[in-house]
Amino acid sequence: MLETNEYEQVLRQLYGKTLMMHNPGDFHPVLRFFFMDSLAHIDYTLGILAYNFMSIRSEMSREYLRWRVDEEEKGDRKRFPAFVNWLKANHQESFAALPTVWRIVYDDDNAAQYMSFRLVVDLDTKMPVPAGFFYDAILEFFAQPFLMSLYNESGLSKLFEEFIRSPLPDSPPHT
Repeated sequence: MLETNEYEQVLRQLYGKTLMMHNPGDFHPVLRFFFMDSLAHIDYTLGILAYNFMSIRSEMSREYLRWRVDEEEKGDRKRFPAFVNWLKANHQESFAALPTVWRIVYDDDNAAQYMSFRLVVDLDTKMPVPAGFFYDAILEFFAQPFLMSLYNESGLSKLFEEFIRSPLPDSPPHT
């Protein structure tokens, strides 16, 4: 029998999380999209580290993430990366309270990114992201204060709406 590796154990931690005490339907739709999107990228990255790249599980995840690429460009979703950078410039406490994955992937000053759907934190290394990083990331995404901030009319949601109402450089305000 194959021994489970450290990444499979992190996947178990992710799959053990629940939103039972929350109503994700009441989350701000853009914030909910990026919450689920980040979890999908974490799941995919862990899946290829825990199993094999060509497993059916990895293939299903790739198909799902391909669909999300197009969805990310719809409506106000396309402004989410700029929102993260706006938080960094204008609301540093709120930026610092974001999950690390959001801060490093969407911050223009950070090189971390999703490459071929997997999370790459350091572009200069061929080493996989340490399992401990993923444990911490999952805890951040499921921390109660963060989850509460995703609800419509809550902290992060209000800031996103304020950002959306602000004009883009050289454009009229969003209505």
